[in-house]
Amino acid sequence: MILEYNLQFFAKEGPGGEKTEDPTAKKLEDARKEGQVAKSKEIANAFGLLALFLLMKIYVGNMGISLTQCFSGVYTQIPDVIQMYGGKIPVAAITTLIKSMMLRMLLVIAPILVVGVIVAIVCDVVQVKWKPTGKPLQPKFNKLNPISGFKRIFSANSLMELLKSIAKIGIIVYVAYSFLKDKISEIFLLYDIGLNQAIGLIGETVTDLGIRISAVYMIIAFLDFAYQKHKFKEDMKMTKQEVKDEYKNQEGDPQIKGKQRQRMQEASRRRMMQQLPEADVVITNPTHYAVAIKYDPDKYDAPYVLAKGEDYLAQKIKEIARENNVEIVENKPLARMLYANVDIGGLVPPELYQAVAEVLAFVYHLKGRV
Repeated sequence: MILEYNLQFFAKEGPGGEKTEDPTAKKLEDARKEGQVAKSKEIANAFGLLALFLLMKIYVGNMGISLTQCFSGVYTQIPDVIQMYGGKIPVAAITTLIKSMMLRMLLVIAPILVVGVIVAIVCDVVQVKWKPTGKPLQPKFNKLNPISGFKRIFSANSLMELLKSIAKIGIIVYVAYSFLKDKISEIFLLYDIGLNQAIGLIGETVTDLGIRISAVYMIIAFLDFAYQKHKFKEDMKMTKQEVKDEYKNQEGDPQIKGKQRQRMQEASRRRMMQQLPEADVVITNPTHYAVAIKYDPDKYDAPYVLAKGEDYLAQKIKEIARENNVEIVENKPLARMLYANVDIGGLVPPELYQAVAEVLAFVYHLKGRV
């Protein structure tokens, strides 16, 4: 009996194998442009709640007085409006009164809203620094895929969100119960005290409870932030193949760069061969190296290397030199030194002046230039 195996079951996840490599700077930058950052929304929620209840603790008294004045101010205007319109209040007048009351109420609670926005922005900037992007707001039609949506519902991230929600509810219930059981005697007094006192007691109880819940909630927020950073780092990890592909995209394919380098070398070699007839002398090894020297006092203070080559190229240099009546001088140590230490177009170093000068003097003497 023959058993057939599908080798795909043994394949690693993702292209190029398992994701074991730390993300590159480029991948992190691209992810940031897409709005993918290590950020916990619980941090902003916790600090926002804490700031809200602390502000209410300080501002609740004045806010209560201001809101009461808003209502009383509107109600005191109603008789005047009725008298103005002869007992019948038109809809437009009622609308104006309600708008006036809502505007005054908005001005009263505006400091709380402003503080909430500022705290949320500061928390986000502290977590991920300031670099706004509109990419997350752009519609992504792949999110409409029911299969992908089903996978997101039953993913590890959804499980973590469920655990966080359970933890938050548990903490709120526990803190609220622990706090209110000590306040139960004061709460029962609400039936026997005046309205303003009752409102003050309720406001104080709510703000004190909110501050305690917010302070404990911050523990969950910081734990979630640590988890989000770890999760983001794991999600951003790359396979070895992805790292190689990114390097190729940034630096260029090594094969293409090799071909470009080869073409540049060929072009440089052609220019070198075209200039070779201008050389004063070619110093050889004699079989392995050949270096063409040119001395032009109007151009440089020292002789310079016009061309050089090894093995086949050295033979080619000598061949062109013979065709153009350029003297060829054998000097093994000097040829090796020049080939190893001086680039094409480079000046002869001072330590080789004496040896090169002797060769040039010999060549000039042969050509009757001295």
